[in-house]
Amino acid sequence: MNAPTAPFVGISDPAQGPRSPSAVGHGVSDQFKHNADLALGDAKLQVALAEMRSSFKGRNEAARKGLPEFQALSDHAKAIKQHVLANLDYYLERFEAKVKAAGGQVHWCNDAAEARDKVLAICRSAGARTVTKGKTMVGEEIAINHHLEANGILPVETDLGEYIIQLRGETPSHIIAPAIHVSKEGVADTFRAHHTDLDPARPLSEITAMLAEARGKLRARFLAADVGITGANFLIAETGSSVIVTNEGNGDLTQTLPKIHIVLAGIEKVVPTLEDATAIFRVLARSATGQEMSVYTTVSTGPRRAHDLDGPGEYHVILLDNGRSGVLGTEFEDMLRCIRCGACMDHCPVYHAIGGHAYGSVYPGPIGAVLTPALFGLAHSKDLPNASTLCGRCESVCPMQIPLPKMLRQWRERSFERHLAPARERWGIKAWAWLARHPQIYRGAMALAARLLRRPATGRIRHLPLGGAWTAGRDFPAASGRTFQEQWRRRARP
Repeated sequence: MNAPTAPFVGISDPAQGPRSPSAVGHGVSDQFKHNADLALGDAKLQVALAEMRSSFKGRNEAARKGLPEFQALSDHAKAIKQHVLANLDYYLERFEAKVKAAGGQVHWCNDAAEARDKVLAICRSAGARTVTKGKTMVGEEIAINHHLEANGILPVETDLGEYIIQLRGETPSHIIAPAIHVSKEGVADTFRAHHTDLDPARPLSEITAMLAEARGKLRARFLAADVGITGANFLIAETGSSVIVTNEGNGDLTQTLPKIHIVLAGIEKVVPTLEDATAIFRVLARSATGQEMSVYTTVSTGPRRAHDLDGPGEYHVILLDNGRSGVLGTEFEDMLRCIRCGACMDHCPVYHAIGGHAYGSVYPGPIGAVLTPALFGLAHSKDLPNASTLCGRCESVCPMQIPLPKMLRQWRERSFERHLAPARERWGIKAWAWLARHPQIYRGAMALAARLLRRPATGRIRHLPLGGAWTAGRDFPAASGRTFQEQWRRRARP
């Protein structure tokens, strides 16, 4: 085994970087409530989230309105993915055959451990000491960076946001904007702390200056890398190609400069044709960043051929299951349509309040609250499906029309059935269900509660019995003293 790779000259080892108080590692979703409390009290995080609320939503809505056929494209994109999920085995086998025909290799991995070991074996076969990475959520899902570092190989994130959080020793807090929780000043401080040759007098107040600083450091790493790892927005069954979109071009450099290119992708990323992928691209960029198209769209098919001027000598695709096939045919199958645009979290009031780290999962926000129990088990993520107001905004902005609120309710039902919720909560739900099935008693109970909760003087209730968690952070609106049905009957009288 190679000795641990020394940091590049002028930059400290990312693994030694300090962790932000707001940074919470993956796999701690069972600490969601504690994490959420910390996030609500994190003043810097709240400032960053406020900026996010005013930026993403407006751009996404404007981009959608600028494309009159957006809804028709969304319907088409949904139909494509639904067709693929119904015939997933066929398209995956076709994809594999095409990859092999183009000179590449496909590796089927049941779980994260298999995928990690396969990546490590490929890297060792190349004698790799440094690996560059384009943005890959599957890489985060299998914690590949930690595995490579533990085995003496230095992984280098090349997406700017990913690079920043790698220096900070953090995990992504958003699917498409991994460093959305870091302020501009925080980025400058991070560079000064880790770029050891950075002149203290050099100004870093402007974004362009910070970009130049990061670009200068990453250039050397692109050239030194032995292996490049990227994700895949789509896998094309008709050609055996992988497609990745970026706005920085880092994906292109990651997969063309090293001698080996590894693609990490979930099995649900396959689509029949390149034309199908381009149809989905039209809703992807608009829903993600509010762009008509991402700046770079790169299609890779096999290793470099004899007449190619550049490209990797080896092309590997690692197809990861990790619980996905177990979702097929269940009430959660629709979530496999997700194209990782992040629109659901950009419009989620809960995500806006606590950010992504509080979820303690690779996938935060509404889609994360659905995916995490499916991929990593409900026992350690039972609180995530409850982190929703069920306002339905996430479903309304999802370009793949995933019924997220419905699936969140289904996870709640499973949590109740498996007795994962606290006994007091389960008994409360049972009592409510019994009450709802007896209309006469229900109306009487509600009339009594409405009168007890009436506070005409203040209109607010500071302490609510059995609702202390609610009133600990905010006042409860007082009832008017009459139930809706009583007021309706009164108005209906002649």
